[in-house]
Parts: sequence; C-alpha cells; structure tokens
Amino acid sequence: MEQISCNRSFGGEHRQYTHASAVLGCSMRFAVYLPPAALAGARVPLLYWLSGLTCSDENFMQKAGAQRVAAELGIAIVAPDTSPRGAAVADDPAYDLGQGAGFYLNATQAPWAAHYRMYDYVSQELPALLAAHFDFGPAAIAGHSMGGHGALLCALKRPQDYVSVSAFSPIAHPVNVPWGQKAFAAYLGDDPAAWPAWDASVLMAAANPATALPCRVDVGLADGFLDSQLQPQALEAAAASSGYPLQLHRHEGYDHSYYFVASFIEAQLRFHAAYLARA
Repeated sequence: MEQISCNRSFGGEHRQYTHASAVLGCSMRFAVYLPPAALAGARVPLLYWLSGLTCSDENFMQKAGAQRVAAELGIAIVAPDTSPRGAAVADDPAYDLGQGAGFYLNATQAPWAAHYRMYDYVSQELPALLAAHFDFGPAAIAGHSMGGHGALLCALKRPQDYVSVSAFSPIAHPVNVPWGQKAFAAYLGDDPAAWPAWDASVLMAAANPATALPCRVDVGLADGFLDSQLQPQALEAAAASSGYPLQLHRHEGYDHSYYFVASFIEAQLRFHAAYLARA
C-alpha cells in the first residue's frame, strides 16, 4: 500500500493510497479521511462510502463536505474507486458500463469476469488491507446512486460486518430499471434468473429481521432519475414486507447531484454515529 497524497482537513488528514488488488487484477486507488482523534492515536469507527456512476474516490471527498462533521464525531471515512481501472481492464464507451461503472457486484461473464469483482473487493479485500495498516473500530457503510445500491448490497449480504447502512438516491431495484438491466445483462449474463441476487429490494424483502441493520435512505423528489432508474418505492415495499428497519426520507426540490448529498450528509453521519457509538 503506497500513500500518494495527504491534505489537512478540519484538523484531520485526507489521504490517497494505491495498492495492487489481487481480487481485481489491477492497481486500485482509494481515499481515507482520518479525523483528529485518529491522528492523536485513538481507535475510531469507520464509514465506507461507495460512489456512483462515472465517479472515483475523489468525488465524495471533494464535494460532499463530510470532513467537518466526521472530524467532530471522530469517524474515519474510506472511499474506494467505483471499478477496476487500467489499459488491460475491459471497458465500454458508455458512461454506465465498464470502467467507472462496476455496480459493486461480481461479474460472471467475459470479458468482465476477469476484473469486475467489486463486491469481493469492497466487502473483503479492502477491509482486510485496511485492518493490516490501521486500527479502526466498528464500521458502517453508505453510498450514492450506484454506490447506494452497493452499500445496500453489502449490508444485506454481510450484515455482520456493519452496524448501520445509508444511501442517497440508490438504484434500489436494478432488475427493473435500464441502468441495472444493462449492467446485469453484461456482467451476469442474459438470464434474468441470475440478477435478483444483486438487487437490494429483492434481498431486503427476504431479509431476516433478526440480522437487519438500521437503514436510512434519502431521495430527492426533483431527481430526474427517481421513477425511471431509482424506484425507492420498491425498497419501501420490500422493507414493509420483511419488517426491515428502513427510514426513507423524501426531500422536496432536491435532485440527484452532490448538492443534495452535501445538504444531508451531516444527517446521515449523525445517524451512523449513534449506532457506531453503541457497537
């Protein structure tokens, strides 16, 4: 693991690292925000942040304004990239497939299966790497759009690894929307029977309430993707059917952008802080 940058921020440090990923078969970059308490030697909890289509580790760290509140609450933030990268990694000219659009699943189809195993990377390889270099406490997970889909997947598939989950504008029912159908057909194959295992609404409907995590989702009612690509109502129905503890917050006038994320990131961080403090 090699540190490639470091910037002071609200008494803490924003760092970027690169490392060779065995799971993805390429070099990967990720960002870490260490709050002042961590720099002073305290063991602090951790929030994983998963970004959306076309993003990298930089979008959230530069646009969300999370560092001020994370510094106050003593929460570290880790933001991985959204896909494998490099000349040898399969890609597509479209913004919603290939590099920058890993969808946080494990691809099974050529040419994607050789590198696109973002679920294993985010949920297993990256946490193991962090554990070898840092002494973080309990973890929560969050994300935006495609990353919101990824955060929900991780929390639903591996609830033992997190204390809480949140999402902004998640692709909540990908098997039923164009973004998800395109990505799933490419990465998982043309048989839709393979897709529900990577759909948060399907997984939430079947979730065991005994292992369910506190879950907050924020959506903007002026989001142009709300009905066509996100479908939070499917997640709401799934939670109602299984008893999953979902808090769905709808915000009048807000869209899909980081203006929306920046407006409510403090609320989400304080949501996670309450559960991280109890873990």
